[in-house]
Amino acid sequence: MLLLLLGIVILHIAALVLLFVSTIVSAWVVNPTSSSDLWTNCTTINADYKCDPANSGVWIQAVQALMILSIIFSFLSLLLFFCQLFTLQKGGRFFLTGAFQILASLFVMSGAIIYTVMNGEWVHPSESFGFCYILAWVAFPLALISGLIYVILRKRE
Repeated sequence: MLLLLLGIVILHIAALVLLFVSTIVSAWVVNPTSSSDLWTNCTTINADYKCDPANSGVWIQAVQALMILSIIFSFLSLLLFFCQLFTLQKGGRFFLTGAFQILASLFVMSGAIIYTVMNGEWVHPSESFGFCYILAWVAFPLALISGLIYVILRKRE
């Protein structure tokens, strides 16, 4: 039982770390002459480095908010899990923890979908997605799976 709990916590922390990295690091779109993330869009034209802040579009602010909410809900879910682990009665399920983690996964999925659809307004459509965009999509199923495991999991003595 201890190994199961350790595995669930490691899965949850892995999803949380992926959410942090994908939100903070500047590599949602990467090209030799430009880079873009959720906060700035930087380009190099004729040795002139120019960065535009992300306050130019409502959709990018929605993606920022969704990614931040996913981190908050995932962190709260981890705290709730530890609280429920010590306070929940025998046989009880971790519904609240699972609900928060599933909400975190839905937030990151929604943010990544909005970014996928609208990034043509933010960067040139020919540029490729960076590793942080991929990490956000990898964090989605990890958070969803851990949330579903929390919902199914029962507390035992």
